[in-house]
Amino acid sequence: MLRKTFWTTAAVATIAGSLAACGGGGSSTTASAAPLYTAASALATATPIKHVVVIYQENVSFDHYFATYPTATNPAGEPAFAAAAGTPTVNNLVSANLLTNNPNATNTANGADAAEPFRLDRSQANTADQNHAYTAEQQAYDGGKADLFPLDTGKASTGGVGAFGTKGQVMGYFDGNTATAMWNYAQHFAMSDNAYTDTYGPSTPGALEVVSGQTNGMQIVASSKQPFTLSAYSYYINDGQGGLTMINDVDPGHDVCSSATDQVMMSGQNIGDLLNAKTISWGGFMGGFNLQTVNANGTTGCRRSTYSPVVGGNVNDYIQHHNWFQYFASTANPTHARPSAVAAIGHTLEADGKTVDPANHEYGMQDFFATVQAGNFPAVSYLKAPAYEDGHAGYSDPLDEQAFVTRVINFLQQQPQWKDTAVIVTWDDSDGWYDHAFATTTNPSFDGQADQLNGPGRCGTAGATPMNGVNGKPVNGRCGPGTRIPFLVISPWAKANDVSHTPISQASVVRFIEDNWLGGQRLGGGAFDASAGSIMDMFNFTGSNGTNPPLYLDSTYGTPLNAAPVVLKRAGAGSAAS
Repeated sequence: MLRKTFWTTAAVATIAGSLAACGGGGSSTTASAAPLYTAASALATATPIKHVVVIYQENVSFDHYFATYPTATNPAGEPAFAAAAGTPTVNNLVSANLLTNNPNATNTANGADAAEPFRLDRSQANTADQNHAYTAEQQAYDGGKADLFPLDTGKASTGGVGAFGTKGQVMGYFDGNTATAMWNYAQHFAMSDNAYTDTYGPSTPGALEVVSGQTNGMQIVASSKQPFTLSAYSYYINDGQGGLTMINDVDPGHDVCSSATDQVMMSGQNIGDLLNAKTISWGGFMGGFNLQTVNANGTTGCRRSTYSPVVGGNVNDYIQHHNWFQYFASTANPTHARPSAVAAIGHTLEADGKTVDPANHEYGMQDFFATVQAGNFPAVSYLKAPAYEDGHAGYSDPLDEQAFVTRVINFLQQQPQWKDTAVIVTWDDSDGWYDHAFATTTNPSFDGQADQLNGPGRCGTAGATPMNGVNGKPVNGRCGPGTRIPFLVISPWAKANDVSHTPISQASVVRFIEDNWLGGQRLGGGAFDASAGSIMDMFNFTGSNGTNPPLYLDSTYGTPLNAAPVVLKRAGAGSAAS
């Protein structure tokens, strides 16, 4: 039975048992008195939302999942999808009339790899990882014509048929027979068709944008690289003001799992800093982060892995360059220290009000399930799946991905706090997959090597001034908006079967947290939260109660269930709770 426990500002009852008893692995101490934190449900908020859960997935463009939404092919042997009457039109390849006579098929610069968009079915769920570097994505968009994806971001899988076996694979898309859960969530809740990465580029910049709105202010801990050039791709550039901007993937500094040769830290603030200042509970929960867990295959530590039958191999659970909060000294847990107790999860201070809990808001995935079940549901939670379930092409896939997402949402919909919870499902970058929608550049950049959108050394209008960086001066390396990504809001308060066209970005997540809990406070230092669009259009806050009912989906097929699945004592036990 689920405990309905709510925190108060007074001392609260001790939650019995250590994290080990919840399946969370070893703990440095047994359970101690709970921190003196106000219950998330009792905090003053601008909306009825008291808990936000950000499920941050990997490497999907909007058209890659929603190119033909809401029309699926529905071949025999695949989960069927039928759209509800009145489903809104979205900006996709159908509405843009780009399924045929596509410029990526007609532009001769793509050579033999030129291809029309084509449907990938469930048997093709394991695809190649496309090129999604900062410069390559700019080149693919070719000044806004979006016609050089095979040439600049396309990658081919071994074998396959037709375009699947060429760099034209970048033009492939899944429909509601494979990305079934995502289509069903879009039907029942709210979706944006106008969400973009804040800048061009891959996972680490995207991870930073969704918590800090900032990729400037990078500080080298260890590096085998020089600044980026077209002949020697690197993860940073000189920003033009004496500092550095991150543009590609690199590991966080001092993480025991990071590469010894390339590590960096960030100098700006993140949303965790603002929440800590107001003693608002929050946490980053990552698959594989608990290094004490031993998987069924005997792996543990930084090399803990899980077998995916879809991918056909073992995949490391933890990927350090995806770990948002590890890049900031104030919110890092470089040794992966365990929280002192379930009661400490989401909190910085222990019961004495002074001692800093060793986990410092950084936890394994099982810790999220444990703390929610114990009644200690943080106000703000960022979730990252174990890698094989994060959706990243090359080592994950849409089938494993929907298994994770549906298990988390099925679990949350059965909690007493669901009535005031919102789940945001979005992605860190597009993986370079083709998406036809180009966003006019609002933050230009003019690095002579890395920026190539509008010609050599230029991303944006010539003569325009880039936004300020962390030190208050215009900096290069943050050209955007970048590429279009899916963005879903799942909540009793979400609009039903609604598509929002309001321009938003990854930093819009930060803005929502700031607007809801912090009175509109901003991070400063040139962070994108100050200019990001609002996601409020995806909610309906009229009335005293959220009226959108739960939607329970089958974790294998993504199709609706007739009833809620059984809640196990260890909810999320198994691979999704790594």
